[in-house]
Amino acid sequence: MSSDATTAAPAALDTPGGVGQEPAAHGLGTSLPQAEARAKTEGTFPYASDLWAEGLLWAAILRSPHPHARIVSIDTTAAAAMPGVRAVVTAADVPGAATYGRRVADRPVFASDLVRHHGEALAAVAADHPDTARLAAAAIGVEYEVLDPVTDPEKAFAADALHPDGNLIRHIPLRFGDPEATGEVVVEGLYRIGRQDPAPIGAEAGLAVPRPDGGVEIYTASTDPHTDRDLAAACFGLPPEQVKLVVTGVPGATGDREDPGFQIPLGLLALRTGCPVKLTATREESFLGHAHRHPTLLRYRHHADAEGRLVKVEAQILLDAGAYADSSSESLAAAVAFACGPYVVPHAFVEGWAVRTNNPPSGHVRGEGAMQVCAAYEAQMDKLAAKLGVDPAELRMRNVMATGDILPTGQTVTCPAPVAELLAAVRDFPLPALPKDTPEGDWLLPGGPEGAGEPGAVRRGVGYALGMVHMLGAEGTDEVSTATVRVMDGVATVICSAVDTGSGFSTLARQIVQETLGIDEVHVAPVDTDQPPAGPAAHGRHTWVSGGAVERAAKMVRTQLLQPLAHKFGMSTELLQITDGKITSYDGVLSTTVTEAMDGKELWATAQCRPHPTEPLDESGQGDAFVGLAFCAIRAVVDVDIELGAVRVVEMAVAQDVGRVLNPAQLAARIEAGVTQGVGAALTENLRTARGLVRHPDFTGYALPTSLDAPDIRIVKLVEERDVVAPFGAKAASAIPVVTSPAAVASAVRAATGRPVNRLPIRPQAAVAVPNS
Repeated sequence: MSSDATTAAPAALDTPGGVGQEPAAHGLGTSLPQAEARAKTEGTFPYASDLWAEGLLWAAILRSPHPHARIVSIDTTAAAAMPGVRAVVTAADVPGAATYGRRVADRPVFASDLVRHHGEALAAVAADHPDTARLAAAAIGVEYEVLDPVTDPEKAFAADALHPDGNLIRHIPLRFGDPEATGEVVVEGLYRIGRQDPAPIGAEAGLAVPRPDGGVEIYTASTDPHTDRDLAAACFGLPPEQVKLVVTGVPGATGDREDPGFQIPLGLLALRTGCPVKLTATREESFLGHAHRHPTLLRYRHHADAEGRLVKVEAQILLDAGAYADSSSESLAAAVAFACGPYVVPHAFVEGWAVRTNNPPSGHVRGEGAMQVCAAYEAQMDKLAAKLGVDPAELRMRNVMATGDILPTGQTVTCPAPVAELLAAVRDFPLPALPKDTPEGDWLLPGGPEGAGEPGAVRRGVGYALGMVHMLGAEGTDEVSTATVRVMDGVATVICSAVDTGSGFSTLARQIVQETLGIDEVHVAPVDTDQPPAGPAAHGRHTWVSGGAVERAAKMVRTQLLQPLAHKFGMSTELLQITDGKITSYDGVLSTTVTEAMDGKELWATAQCRPHPTEPLDESGQGDAFVGLAFCAIRAVVDVDIELGAVRVVEMAVAQDVGRVLNPAQLAARIEAGVTQGVGAALTENLRTARGLVRHPDFTGYALPTSLDAPDIRIVKLVEERDVVAPFGAKAASAIPVVTSPAAVASAVRAATGRPVNRLPIRPQAAVAVPNS
């Protein structure tokens, strides 16, 4: 893969800090490497699965083999009597709240009366050996009355209630403009998006250690430690101060670390046995236990005038939430609000629903809601272009959104929205050479160099997609983060409970302090719940909210450092600057080092960052629900064997609205990763179920894209138009390429085959060209 804008688009380097620029020593705009990069590459970094404690016991969880069943009885006698077994816990042993949930507390710690999805937890065992724990869990006798599962979300509306809260989680009717408006040209489509799994390479793991005060400490790879701590404490029947959660070795996260469903059984076992208890999930447990991207059914009707300008969009969006609510309400809000995409639409009427079924639980995965609708509205734009005989890129250009336009939710786009600039950049970027133009090179046929395809059956397609996502929480979420910066003996320490899930926050925090205080050596303290809360690691929150808190705290320390000097020389602190560890005045009278100015003192400050508030969508889907937006344009080039239906993504050209480049190398890596995840959603990733049963919950049955599947990724333009309300002006970077790239790949396959391609991932039969295409 290539993400180097030096060769792709020199224009992307016109601004300071562009990708490819020679890095400075430190500070914002430089490619400061991650502090733990060496340990991770050498294999010495301690992940959660590496934890150990004296007197350790091992845990195992018994999970349901049925997607829907009534529990007649659970007999733990045989399991408890096995040598080496120290404890067996079921729903009857939960001392506090029997259910939990980040947004809605509707998910039981252990199923007690009904099983609502395949893999739901029924009991947990602690034993002196992991094999003993697994055998004991298998020895628990459960008598089921198997029930017919509800697996079709369309049938959930009329089905018997699967949960005391009913089957409908949320309904959003969006009404914007004139319902009687019509266009001269109308196109319709029905689209289906599959169940993408976060598929972490490092499966869930954790260690719970009992405390002398009757509490417990849980060491795990959490992305929202304070919320996880509070949920666990409620289930333990303990006050939050008696439960401590320590974040250890997060091996990356795209939503898969947000389910505390295995942390709570772990803590219960530690409290019951009085011993440390460790749990490392198997790959099958990982697939069955955590949340997945919402499978979605979408119906669309686009109206346009004779020139292709959009008049009205009508849509129905149905999200399959699986057994429990989780983040489905928030995902639905994003899907409905962004149902028309980054286009100007005078009239929009959208109905959105999220419903419970007996399918695996759905929840937060990068770009939730926005990714599904992007695939659908971009397919509609391709249909409209074909019907009008207009170039697909030109049709999009006639409709793109800009700053000052109004979303269908009635919210004005006040942030930079350079959508036209992004689209022009990918449209005008040179196309990759055709195989016949480079006969000396090896041409990889779709399906691989040893595939069964013939070069004569291969067609090349070029497709476009424009995507948008919101940053931070939405609909009234109170976004706040707290950070402390402490400086002593020439070393700065940042204390903030923002978890770095691969977004690079810990590196960004170091860069902020380096730039503000001129100190090279900056450390970021390990995260635990003794620190003030910083909120979840999602929607680019920590770059904005936690980075803003670090910046404010560092500036407060800077004032403490400079005030004595300014007072001594009779000037204000604004007339002093810190550069490369030196403090100088505007007139050159004062010149000293930061170390000399510190004079052995310890300086520290704590600050908060809270963006401006938002509001929930009303009964018509209207409201200022989002703090900020980010945009992306992608042009995909694919080769398709039109006889076999095999697809190879040749190149993805990306232009992205980033606000400001804070770390060029890190940003390029985030974009590359996002595009690759999106390619997986487009072509291979689908956690398949048969009547609610997960089929092949492993990496043999669930096909992740490998380095051989990843295309050339060309970052052709990074638009650095700073968002004035965001700290540093930067925008979220990783979710938006995930949202946009599946739609771009599908568009390119349409161009190559002439087929509608209305389902993701794209099945081979959908990529076989129609006769004479």
